[in-house]
Order: sequence, then C-alpha cells, then structure tokens
Amino acid sequence: MAQRYLITGGAGFLGINLVRYLLDRGHEVVSLDIAEFDYPDVKDRIKAIKGDIRDRKVVDEAMQGVDIVVHCAAALPLYKREDIFSTDIFGTHNVLDSAHQHGVERVIHVSTTAVYGIPDHHPLVETDRLDGVGPYGQAKVKAEEVCLEYRAKGMCIPILRPKSFIGPERLGIFALLYDWAKDGKNFPLPGNGKNRYQLLDVEDLCDAIYLCATLPKEVVNDTFNIGAKEFGTIKEDFQAVLDAAGHGKRVITFPAAPMTAALKILELLRLSPVYKWAYGTITTDSFVSIEKAERVLGFKPKYSNKDALLRNYRWYLDNLPKFQKASGVSHRVPWSQGILKLAKAFF
Repeated sequence: MAQRYLITGGAGFLGINLVRYLLDRGHEVVSLDIAEFDYPDVKDRIKAIKGDIRDRKVVDEAMQGVDIVVHCAAALPLYKREDIFSTDIFGTHNVLDSAHQHGVERVIHVSTTAVYGIPDHHPLVETDRLDGVGPYGQAKVKAEEVCLEYRAKGMCIPILRPKSFIGPERLGIFALLYDWAKDGKNFPLPGNGKNRYQLLDVEDLCDAIYLCATLPKEVVNDTFNIGAKEFGTIKEDFQAVLDAAGHGKRVITFPAAPMTAALKILELLRLSPVYKWAYGTITTDSFVSIEKAERVLGFKPKYSNKDALLRNYRWYLDNLPKFQKASGVSHRVPWSQGILKLAKAFF
C-alpha cells in the first residue's frame, strides 16, 4: 500500500538515494532540507520543502498527512559545534515532537556507529556502552536519548546505527581516495593497514530503512547496527580502488602515532578535513555485529566493502564534471583537502 514518507535531509546523499528508492516502490515523498532539492530526475515527482529542522513551523508544515518519517538530517562533523548540537539534538526533538503531535505512526531515526566512540573490542553490539567522540558523536548519543523519550510515550521509533555508508552521490571524505586514485597517486594510510574496517553501501542502508518501515511495529521498535557482511582489511579494500584506477599505485602505510598526531594538529589548525573520529578509528579494527538486524529484520546486505567502494568510485568518475570545482561540509560535495592537496604531489 502506497504511503506518504517525510525524509528529513532529503536533499542529502542518503536522502536522494532514499527518495529514488521509495518512488520506485510507488510511495509519495516529502523532502525537508536546508539545501535546495536539485535533482532534475525526481524533482517534479516529490514535494520538496526548503527549511531547517530547528524551525518548528516548517517541520509542522512538512509533517502534514505523513505516515512515516525517516529522520536523516544531521549536522556533520565539519560543521560548527553549536550547529551540530542544535541541529542533531534540538532538531531531532522538533521532528519527533511534531510527529507525535500529528499522530505519525513511526519515525525511523538514522543514527551512526560513531555513538560507540573509539571502542576497545569488536564486534560491537547494540548493548555496548555509548561514548561519542567529538561534538558529532556526542550529539548523536543525545539524539538517541531523545528517541528513547518518545519511544516511552508509545511511538514506534526504530534506531539504525549504520557504518560509514557510500554509493552514488557520496563524496565527502571518500573523495580524497577517489581523487588520488584518479590522478595516479599512491594513497597514504596511518597504521599498518591490517585492521578490518567495515563500510556499508547506501542501497543496503535503504533496504534496512524500508524493512523498519514495513515490518510490524513490535518487531522494528528497537535499535539495530547496519553494515556490510563482507569486508577485509582497510588496506585491501582501499587498494581495490587504486587497482581499478589502473595506474599501478599502492596504499602506502605509515606508523600510526606520528601520522595521527600530525592529522590532529592539522585538524586543530583547520588545514585538513580529516576529523578526530576518522583518524582515531582508521588505524584500528572498526566493525559491528549485524546479527541482530539479520535475525530480527531479515536484513541481507548485497554489497561487500570492495563492491561499495568500486560502485561509488565509478559514480565519482562518471559525474566528475558536476562537482570538480565544488567543496563544502556535506557528503554531497568533496571536502576541501586543505594542506593534503600539497602533500598529494609527493605520492
């Protein structure tokens, strides 16, 4: 049965993939985003509202006649601390309270595995301690607490904690790898590269969201880790992109401590887009158990790490003219490489 979905952050990377996914299944879609909805292939098929989730009036406007909300909107790590906290906590409260007042049957909250911080064991399970690193991780922990408050009021609020997800429309920090691969450069990596680092394809995340939207409330009203089923070491998986580029280049590893220290200094000086949670986890194992999602939701990811990276890299090459001169702080544009652009010349 066709339903009306509200996607907060609908103009973002996850948002547009989910918009297309839902339209393909015959549903109505409303997008609420602070950015323009500028996708010509679907713009005329949805209702796009430009607005901020911190603005209760616009949230209430978007909520009219909605059956299901998918809450994707968030201020990402490169945003200012105050914007991260006000958007990810207060904005989430706005969305949930408005949905509650409008009698919406369920809200699917897209959280992040960043809520686990820098863990001391693997795989991580949903009951592990939450310890968000930096403003983004901390705010996402608080946002989940808001979800639990409204779940206690009787709402159905599935919480999904996806690993870093990639696929068509994804740029952000992954554009560093794709840019260096395209230009025939070796790619530097802190640590020995033997750690296992799980990713996720955005299509698999859309599948998980749809399962939470369509299965019985008593099944989905819970918290689930979402990630790839198959993944290797970070060096092996990143090397697949360099191999696909065809220049014979390699992932070059460096001792973790000095390179991490250098990245920390560059972050503090605002000379690098690589933020604390990224350089704090990239040298160690980082993977979650998806057993609960498989068992309870019937989640079956289709893409391995390598599949997802290569699918994203092919999209990057095919669409390069659209964003070659763009930069910003969202996942839809390449993040400015800062001083790393100079370092690229030596690889």
